Amino acid sequence: MKSPALELDGHRFTILIGREDIDKAVRRLGQEISRDYRGRNPIFVAVLNGAVPFVADLLREFDGECEVDYIKIGSYGNKMESSGTIKLHKDISASLTGRHVIVVEDIIDSGLSATFLKHRMDEARPASVRFVALLLKKEKARVDFPIDYVGFEIGNEFVIGYGLDYGQKYRNLKDIYVTKD
Repeated sequence: MKSPALELDGHRFTILIGREDIDKAVRRLGQEISRDYRGRNPIFVAVLNGAVPFVADLLREFDGECEVDYIKIGSYGNKMESSGTIKLHKDISASLTGRHVIVVEDIIDSGLSATFLKHRMDEARPASVRFVALLLKKEKARVDFPIDYVGFEIGNEFVIGYGLDYGQKYRNLKDIYVTKD
């Protein structure tokens, strides 16, 4: 059953994607990635903090050997819009040279973060780099490489829940909520 609308920090949020639909999408993505990486040992590089719930669920759906590491970047601060500048807060600790890398993003919005991450991964000379995003703002995202696995395409809306935050809050919501404020 879907939760009612939420009033948070003076903004009204309604459910955009319910938990059941999220679970189905994660299961589908896990199956696709498992098929594509059968017999390999990919390393999932999840983007902190937002991708934590997504990567945890995705790893449980992946059928095969794999590793996971984390990178933390930021461009939003406490705002609803990107500042346009990416800051690296925590780099990965594993060696990616010669490895099959799967970058796990909660959302690809403008594409600025994804482009930063692609360059960062390419610097390590991996065997391959692919991206999986739970959410993709296809009309807004400007990237010159494919986003290989996408859970949902959404419009240019501000969303929270299931790892997505507003001022570092509301990541714990089970559904994904949207505001049009």
